[in-house]
Amino acid sequence: MSNPRTPRRGRAVAGTALALALAGCNLGDDAARPLGEVPPSGGASTATPGDGTGTAPTAPEDLDVAVSETRTDSVYPDAGDPLVDALHYDLDLTWSPDRDRLDAREILTFRATANAPGIRLDLSDALTVGSVAVDGEPADFALADQDLTIDHRVRRDRTYELVIEYGGSPEPVPAPSVRDDFADGLGWLTAADHSTSTLQEPYGAFTWYAVNDHPSDKALYDFTLTTDAPWTGVANGENTGTTEEDGLRTTTWHLAEPAASYLVTVAFDDFQVTDLASPSGVPIQIWAPAEGDPTPGQTGYAPQAMAWLEELLGPYPFDTFGIVVVGRDSGMETQTMVTLGNTPYTTSAAVVVHELAHQWYGDTVTPADWSDVWMNEGTAMYLQGLWQAEQAGISIEEKIDSWARGEAAERAEAGPPGAYDPEQFGAGNIYYGPALMWQELRERIGDEAFFALLRDWPADQENDTADRREYLRWIERETGEELTAFFGDWLLSPTTPDRDDTGSDDGNGRDGAQYSNAVAGSSMIPATSARNREPVAPSM
Repeated sequence: MSNPRTPRRGRAVAGTALALALAGCNLGDDAARPLGEVPPSGGASTATPGDGTGTAPTAPEDLDVAVSETRTDSVYPDAGDPLVDALHYDLDLTWSPDRDRLDAREILTFRATANAPGIRLDLSDALTVGSVAVDGEPADFALADQDLTIDHRVRRDRTYELVIEYGGSPEPVPAPSVRDDFADGLGWLTAADHSTSTLQEPYGAFTWYAVNDHPSDKALYDFTLTTDAPWTGVANGENTGTTEEDGLRTTTWHLAEPAASYLVTVAFDDFQVTDLASPSGVPIQIWAPAEGDPTPGQTGYAPQAMAWLEELLGPYPFDTFGIVVVGRDSGMETQTMVTLGNTPYTTSAAVVVHELAHQWYGDTVTPADWSDVWMNEGTAMYLQGLWQAEQAGISIEEKIDSWARGEAAERAEAGPPGAYDPEQFGAGNIYYGPALMWQELRERIGDEAFFALLRDWPADQENDTADRREYLRWIERETGEELTAFFGDWLLSPTTPDRDDTGSDDGNGRDGAQYSNAVAGSSMIPATSARNREPVAPSM
């Protein structure tokens, strides 16, 4: 997500502050739990498909990469259900622009993480569900309060195939943010000209498909997108085919690496496409509105941006890259197909670099909890700063100094980057504070060790999720440094640490070591209920 420009006041979503532990209690294989209860703790097991009756043949090899260790979020606990580990979404979507209507058939292959009498997915009640089937058998269901509950007993580590037919006019939901570019809400966004795009960080995918809408659950995707020609549907991954029949155009897309739901994009418009390639041979496509520049702004800089990032971070982690330019103001690092608003700022080279950097930091390795979004944004911001300093012929220290002048105000307004105000998602505090922190770490451990960290972490965590506990312990192992107090100061102090003296005292008479428990895990971060969902009673 591109860094914010102008804050917008008075649109935050209120909720009740909670403190949620991320680990659950163990259940035996025959124990059932209510819907929404936290599943067993520990590592994710290998998925084995089942027929819903207890048999468990070997899993298809291509689904293994999508097995996730799902969890309840500490900041937005109402999004997602840790009982569900989505493995593959097959989304067949038809958009009728004359009616602003979406008709869809979804096939979800998922693993149950515990025994339960049924499952729950996030889905907007603005849509109407026509039918649900599990493993080929019709299932009873209910859609209310943005929850689709399905009565079908599931067993831990079995996989199931869920088919849902639904339709309607998708409606965005309010964003827990004061950013101007979130003013239109989250999820499926329909413009005045009936073109569409999506924006769903930290949630909102549920406005247009039934989903486990949480970053800890990454899945594979296939899309079949149909609309009136000459319009085209664009999505993540590789465009595997385009056909036209009876005035309708259908495109198919295949995403070969698992993605979190907030990183999924779908857009319908009258597009033109420009084919490019990086110096390393990665195919790049720019999808832009048919009337206008085929490479709006500086989107044509993508090949050079990729080459610059590959020098620092290693090979681009996916097979293809693209940019889809849409009629809104924000920029989003949607996996393999970045979504950019058609404005001078969001199509600038700096934003292209920022969103491309997220393909390593945020996409191939994804935060397992929204309290750790700083892991993505701080690193992408630092890399953007390196690029901007190089382009301007100044040192990174000068660039960091310019950011430091405003960081204290960002931190005071929205909270420290590792414990931000849940009603101010995406504020500058998660960008600039961590960027300053990375520069301090670089000066502490030296360039060789620092750039090795930047390069090695995405490679070590390819197609995975991680939280701060894993990340910071990994950094300590790699560097041989004890950094608990250092990270505690930068991530959790309400005031900006002294940049030359972090890790012992933050300049306010406070020893950073007191933050060690919060740095080690997210359980001390206050959480807010974003959608005020009531618990669902168990169904048999």
